[in-house]
Amino acid sequence: MELNRIEYILEKYFQGETSVFEEKELKEYFSSSDVAQHLEKYKPLFGYFSKASSEEFKQTITLQTKKHNVKWLSIAASVVVLLGISTFTYLHQPEETNDLGTYESPEAAFEATQKALSMLSKNVNKGIESVSYINEFQNSKELIFKTK
Repeated sequence: MELNRIEYILEKYFQGETSVFEEKELKEYFSSSDVAQHLEKYKPLFGYFSKASSEEFKQTITLQTKKHNVKWLSIAASVVVLLGISTFTYLHQPEETNDLGTYESPEAAFEATQKALSMLSKNVNKGIESVSYINEFQNSKELIFKTK
């Protein structure tokens, strides 16, 4: 009876379907002295697992650490930061601007305002004309798909 069970568990083992408890049973069986003759060829396999689990690595490993020269790294980082700050300030200097927003007389300011508003009105009207095509598309879509 026990031999049939061992053969069954061994078949499951080779198919990769055994549980931890069943593998423990196989290890115990093959480590005993009464192993069946036809299963004797599997004894070294399970014997290896029991030997390998008891082995320990006893040599010491020496690790070589690299010494970084922190002084040179800090100097290099400081130079990079200073170059970055100086480049930023050089590229972002405020340019001289002429004061274009003031007029001597109220009439000139009124004319400039009228001119700017007229230009704005033209551009807004062009945008509204473009939107009328969208409304036409919406009406056509409603006729085709009858969403209302």
